[in-house]
Amino acid sequence: MNSRAGLGVGPLSNCSMATEGSHLCTYLEASASRHPRRFAAFDPDGTALTYEELNQRANRVAGFLVNQGVRPGDRVGLVMPKTTMTFTALFGIMKARAAYVPIDWTGPLERTRSILTSCQVRVVLADPRCQGLSGTAEAVVPLDAVTWDRILQCEPLETDATARRPDDLAYILYTSGSSGIPKGVMTTQRNATSYVDWCSGLFGASQEDRFGNHAPFHFAMSIVDIFLPIKHGGSVHLVPEDLGKNPRELASFIGKQRLTVWYSTPAILGLLAEHGNLNRVDCSSLRLVLFAGEAFPIKKLRRIMEVWPAPAYYNLWGSTETNACTYLPIPKPIPAERTEPYPIGKAGSHCSALVLDDDAMPVAQGQEGLLYLSGPSVFPGYWGRETVFLDRDGLRWHNTGDVVRELENEGFVYVGRRDRMVKRRGYRIELGEVERGLYQHPAVTEAAAIAFQDNELGTRIIAYLVAPQEPRPSMVEMKTFCNQHLPVYMNPDVFVFIEVLPRTRSNKVDYQALIRRVQAEEKEK
Repeated sequence: MNSRAGLGVGPLSNCSMATEGSHLCTYLEASASRHPRRFAAFDPDGTALTYEELNQRANRVAGFLVNQGVRPGDRVGLVMPKTTMTFTALFGIMKARAAYVPIDWTGPLERTRSILTSCQVRVVLADPRCQGLSGTAEAVVPLDAVTWDRILQCEPLETDATARRPDDLAYILYTSGSSGIPKGVMTTQRNATSYVDWCSGLFGASQEDRFGNHAPFHFAMSIVDIFLPIKHGGSVHLVPEDLGKNPRELASFIGKQRLTVWYSTPAILGLLAEHGNLNRVDCSSLRLVLFAGEAFPIKKLRRIMEVWPAPAYYNLWGSTETNACTYLPIPKPIPAERTEPYPIGKAGSHCSALVLDDDAMPVAQGQEGLLYLSGPSVFPGYWGRETVFLDRDGLRWHNTGDVVRELENEGFVYVGRRDRMVKRRGYRIELGEVERGLYQHPAVTEAAAIAFQDNELGTRIIAYLVAPQEPRPSMVEMKTFCNQHLPVYMNPDVFVFIEVLPRTRSNKVDYQALIRRVQAEEKEK
């Protein structure tokens, strides 16, 4: 094993595929040169910035930051809602050769302060409504309209492309993972551009594309929405959080903006299919629908493909540490007899994949093992933490923690997370498999399974279910159904019907919230 302290980024031995001088700001500068009058980014209210305006404003933000003492390698916090102001700021930060650190501006103050101090930001650009950030940086700048106008009057920083380095940090995204403790995932310019360039070839983006940016800027899925259209001279249509969770308004937005590319979690696509009245909205401009973040229950995927039959659909799979690394084009139509989610597919050309056992030895094809990834898109480490990689064949491999098995034609089948595996009665159980069985019930629209350690009864599996149609299935019916669709040792002990599953800011099921709910209920007994 080889470890790298997460306090700096050095040359990476397996990054030779990346182009020297690769930099996300080069995309903007090239498009501004080719298409100065084309619109680059749209606010939700319809106001827009041209490429020339975006590039010039980003240069002035960079000049302001340098005057504030920001130097190459520094970090700049972004605690702001999603607007073209924030969009401009992140390019300005990178033009100053600093890394942007986006944080949920509505999140808990304690977490925000912890992140800002953890990565030692030099400057914080914050919404004026965000209070309590003093002391987290040398300068905390409340970005109201007056301050923004002053920044846009600053002397622009002259671009010196020769000073840029592929191993410069581009951004740090903080992710909780299963532990609930934020970890700063460092991403270099090389990491990011190798991923965007791969997406460029795979999806054939062009200047005619209009991307909907649904993901928050602090979520890794936003990288495609932000940088792929900018690379090709297309446009980015920003979706604020309140709109992003309202399926009817979101469907109207997609149709009104004539979006051509949509990328979101399966949960959002499921909401659109069920509650978006899509049969009344013209979304015929869509040519691509991409999804990632969690497994897509097959009946929900089938439904969205029925109401949006024209686009090509892709399942992308990866993590903040790797960006999307595998992909699978979804065949049309989905066979009526299919009940299992589709595989996560094959590794992209920007990375390499191995399936290894617990001793880091290759497993036979078809056998389960841990997915390891290597390549120029794989992160260099966690900020401020020792980060362990596997050295093998002269390359540096990241253990994703995802358990997969490889099929000859379809690539990798996602089995589950190593941190979501439990043992009960001597059997190893992947909670994701329990959920897949529950999703087969016709009344169940959402399912989440958690394990709880009972001092007297041992490991209990609790299934949280959303079944909006009355009457809901009885406990006896659910037990009978599970006996028919799951091995007996996988059957949940308890079924709890709730109105909606709790979700994280990135729209994944919030398993930690469900665990806390069980713990609170146990204390009350």
